Amino acid sequence: MGETGRTTDPAKGALRRDVLAARRALTADDVQGAARALAAHALELPELAAARTVAAYVAMGVEPGTSALLEALRARDVRVLLPVLLPDGDLDWGAYAGEGALARVRHGGRMELSEPAGERLGPDAVTGADVVLLPGLAVDAHGMRLGRGGGSYDRVLARLERAGAHPVLAVLLYDAELVEQVPAQPHDRPVHAAVTPSGVRRFV
Repeated sequence: MGETGRTTDPAKGALRRDVLAARRALTADDVQGAARALAAHALELPELAAARTVAAYVAMGVEPGTSALLEALRARDVRVLLPVLLPDGDLDWGAYAGEGALARVRHGGRMELSEPAGERLGPDAVTGADVVLLPGLAVDAHGMRLGRGGGSYDRVLARLERAGAHPVLAVLLYDAELVEQVPAQPHDRPVHAAVTPSGVRRFV
């Protein structure tokens, strides 16, 4: 699930365009193969093995796939929270109850997302997660993550900080999206790890 709608600095914009262009060039086989490998590596994370609650998301289009990972976590009896985009760009959360319990929701004509169809748990539900899996476009050697620019996950990270919550933060990416440097702003927060089809890279 991406973030949309907020302008940022030109360097971030240029990197976003490059990454999105590379993703659009991927074939369906590329995306499916990467999703299987990514799920396998993510499930090897000790932090996920010990987690009772994981905040995740439903990948859309050519984002690194999450379906296999979500199902595997559910099979482990992990409580999986999925985001629901609010009109102001913030995120509410709902529990994942399987692919059949997801609804396709169009937001303001801009994009269609798969969201949990059940009870809304409130924006603060994420503060109870042991691990938060974040979407992103790139991450650098310091763990700085590049999102889509909408600020939805900036709000999530700020909410975790205000609550004194310290879940493990991991971003799901393709291999080429591990870059030397992501332009950072004062509100940006580093992640602890990146999971790609080739393995896990830790930062903090």
